Formats: sequence, C-alpha cells, structure tokens
Amino acid sequence: MSVPQGRRAVLAGMLALTGAALAASAPLPAVPWPGAVVVRGEGSVVVGDRAVAGLLADLAARADRARRRIAAIWGPVRPVVLFPETDAQAAVLAGASGVAATRGLAALATADRVVVLPGGYARLSEVGRDVVLTHELVHVATGATRGGRVPMWLSEGFADYVGYAGTGLDVRRVAAELAREVRAGVLPDRLPGPGDFAPGGARLPQVYEEAWLACRYVAARFGERALVRLYGSDVGTTLGLTAAEFTAGWRDHLRKELA
Repeated sequence: MSVPQGRRAVLAGMLALTGAALAASAPLPAVPWPGAVVVRGEGSVVVGDRAVAGLLADLAARADRARRRIAAIWGPVRPVVLFPETDAQAAVLAGASGVAATRGLAALATADRVVVLPGGYARLSEVGRDVVLTHELVHVATGATRGGRVPMWLSEGFADYVGYAGTGLDVRRVAAELAREVRAGVLPDRLPGPGDFAPGGARLPQVYEEAWLACRYVAARFGERALVRLYGSDVGTTLGLTAAEFTAGWRDHLRKELA
C-alpha cells in the first residue's frame, strides 16, 4: 500500500490528451478488440483483455471510487475505462502517435474515456493507481483544457487536487522534488505553462507539484467552490486578484507548505 517517496511513483499516468469533452452520459463502447470482456461496476464500465479479468474487477471498483470523489467536488462523470493487453494497443486506442509518445505513462484520457497502459499501471502503488485513475477521469469530466481556454496549470493541478483528495498523503511527501528546491531557497517565479508539461522534462515532477499546490492555495484561501469556478473564468474575476498578486500568494503558499 505504500507510495514511494516523491511524486514519481504516481506521475507516470498524468498526461491528458487535449480536446476532451464532457462525458457524464458516455455510452458503452463497442468491444474494441477480439477477446475483450466487459466488467460493470456500480456506475463504471471497464473493457479489457480476458487474460486479466481479476484486474478488471479491481479497476471497476477504483473507477467507482473515483466517480464518487469527482462528483463530490466537480460533478457527475460516468467512467469508461479501456484496459488492453499491451501498451502498443493502448497507444492506438488513445490515438497517440506511436508507443514512444506514451512511454512512461500509466493512463491517458481521451474525449470520453480513459485508456490504461498496462505496463505503466503495473508499476504504480495501490494509492498511485487510485490517484492516476481519478486524475484522468477528472480530465474527462471537465473537458480537459477545453480547447485551450483553461490554463494547463489549472487543468493539471485541479486533476491532481481531486486525485489526492482524501488520500491522507503528506504534502511534503507528494511534492518531495519541489520541497527540496523550496528548502534550498529556490522558488518558481511564474506558474507553469504548456511547454513545462512536455513529457521528458527534467523538472516535470516539480511542474505538476507546482500546479497542484496552486490549486490547493486557491482552495485553502478562497474555498473549493472558488477553485471550481476558475474553470471558464480567471483569477481576476473569480478571486479578485491580479496575476501578479495571485503568483505572489502562491509562492508564499509554497514556502509555508514545503519549507
């Protein structure tokens, strides 16, 4: 059950494809490959390879827990999860440009479902699996970046915010990479942008941690509903802050949380 130190253990699955749409009433998908089986949870549907039937039932239970967590904070989502036999199959199902584009990932969100990469998923801890699945389902529920109208720090940070909700994990443990920088007196001078989230970046763990803690800052200072209202809005309209004031408050929050 233990989560390895730092965010790297769960970071693997946290990349969402853009252009997702709301999927609260996503239809049951056609069986996408020969020999696939369908497992239904309380409100989730998992389609997977027959050889891993036990895993599919466990995945459906996790998807149901994720659905309840997302509903409590954001709103309804009907989880549809595909669990193919290989990562290569997963890349095709997710519309990724080859296996190389998904290397190191555990799951991907498309417009109306989550595709699990079995290789990456197998390397996650029990808690990490819940966090990753919830994170990706948040992208489905919120419509991901809504065609670029939502800043990527908010899209990714909010997915993490919901994913980690209720896990009881210590902030400094989850954000171990960023915490080391903050304790050394190094603070980010701006919120992360789209280019910072590119796979393979040297500071990718810290970038996700920065986004997550930005959302925690909003929820702690202005309330969780204000964080939800940021989708389709901005910090000025929703929080009454300029961009500079918001950045300064977030940096101060990092010091308090991680120093």
